[in-house]
Amino acid sequence: MNLRPQFLLAMTLAGAVATPALAQTAAPSVGLSSSTEQSTASIPDFSGLWLHPGLGFGPPLSGPGPVRNKTRLPSGASDFRLVVGDYTNPILNPEAAEVVKKFGEISLSGRIFPDPDNMCLQNPVPYIFWNFNVQLLQQPDKVTLIYPHDSDFRVVRLNQPHPATVIPSLHGDSVGHYEGDTLVIDTVGIKLGPHRMIDRFGTPYTQALHVVERYRLLDYEATKEALERAEKEWPRVGAIDPNYRGKGLQLEFTVEDPGVFTMPWSATITYGRNANQSWDERICAENVQHDYQYNYFSEKDAHLPTADKPDF
Repeated sequence: MNLRPQFLLAMTLAGAVATPALAQTAAPSVGLSSSTEQSTASIPDFSGLWLHPGLGFGPPLSGPGPVRNKTRLPSGASDFRLVVGDYTNPILNPEAAEVVKKFGEISLSGRIFPDPDNMCLQNPVPYIFWNFNVQLLQQPDKVTLIYPHDSDFRVVRLNQPHPATVIPSLHGDSVGHYEGDTLVIDTVGIKLGPHRMIDRFGTPYTQALHVVERYRLLDYEATKEALERAEKEWPRVGAIDPNYRGKGLQLEFTVEDPGVFTMPWSATITYGRNANQSWDERICAENVQHDYQYNYFSEKDAHLPTADKPDF
């Protein structure tokens, strides 16, 4: 069997082009409850370049977790060369389970289905969390999250509610606040993109998708233990700085979407310090490292963006 492009993408990362949002949706009646700004002195410092070394979502801290890979390595960890989502996960309603099952059948056939990453499209939340690196830029009124995927980024407004109506976008409308040592981000209004999925298994979503992220620092030992737990699910492919003994960063996120899921579920992403603290530019479109000339794709019209001439 040929190495699947998912594996190649795990080594190289990809990029995105956004499409304009036209529709509007009503914001949820219940949003973030905090209205008091936290003092600057007590705000946690998330600066630096963080890296999580696995390709997928990590295990939840408690309760129901995400769709997992049915194909496993001898160690019991996920085989990221062949992604086949477990459509029997009870979080999925029957229609969503059928979607995940069909994508798994494509993978087992030796082909690959188009997704936001391999098509060089902007990544929706929480799909975007697959990015190995993230950098948080903290300002008094906002937090900006930067990802290597074509230097994609999200802007989170602090201590503000969602608007009464939200113009859908692939990153959604994100508002946040600090709760002690934790940054909480609430995201709604995530647009239905060309390939609407929230993970590598093709798990779908509707415009009712609601994601809550919680970022907090962990001490060295807790970070080490969390990374070891995550590695039991997704083998390590990224290089964490082996000499760093400071704090790590953990993202716990909760997903709700009554059109797809039978219950809320959660997952984690645990980050260590990237051994490389320089931000490398990674471009997806016409990247020679994303070479799909061997007709891997299950759809005949699936291809990377191209241009007849440069735009500079």
